[in-house]
Amino acid sequence: MATILVVDDELGIRGLLSEILSDEGHTVDLAENAAEARAARDRIKPDLVLLDIWMPDVDGITLLKEWGAAGLLNMPVIMMSGHGTIDTAVEATKYGASAFLEKPITLQKLLRAVEQALVRPAPRPVPAAALPVAAGLPAPRVEVTLGGDLPASTVPGLPPLPAGPQPEQSFDLDRPLREARDAFEKSYFEFHLAKENGSMTRVAEKTGLERTHLYRKLKQLGVDLARSKRIGL
Repeated sequence: MATILVVDDELGIRGLLSEILSDEGHTVDLAENAAEARAARDRIKPDLVLLDIWMPDVDGITLLKEWGAAGLLNMPVIMMSGHGTIDTAVEATKYGASAFLEKPITLQKLLRAVEQALVRPAPRPVPAAALPVAAGLPAPRVEVTLGGDLPASTVPGLPPLPAGPQPEQSFDLDRPLREARDAFEKSYFEFHLAKENGSMTRVAEKTGLERTHLYRKLKQLGVDLARSKRIGL
């Protein structure tokens, strides 16, 4: 089993990931910011790091670049984000990340990403000057795992995803990022509430969130729980 460092500023997510990974037999250490992550990395020499992108002091991409520049990226790093994009995933991989998980993270996808990262050597970050297509190099392979059942976009280097039933949504992108992100998240949770007939327990399991965190998120987004239960949205 492996020693895994989980870096996330949300206590609930740290606790949930720690519980899941510990149940799988791994030794888990926790950090809530970049400063604690640096200290933990030096102290425990982890076999794998799960690193959140959005943190209050130093973001995960910056910390990833820092480790790569200092020659400290000798372990696989899986990036995590609740607001990630394909561009973010490509950037993370460019600087040495092994994979990218979008929150809410499902149990199956978490364990699969961890297993795959531990059996492959950590990728070496590519210097920015050596990267672009102008150099005649192929686009780096990017592994993007999206939470829930929402479709992932096509990424260079990955085979196209199989076609299947997918919810149709349209979003107005001509507005501030936070508003667009909140609209997407609201539609995401409304979709799963409708799919699970308003069952908070099943939605929590499906989306990988603790019930308390899920209630708080739905309230923040303005999701009408009573309406979801009444009409299946």
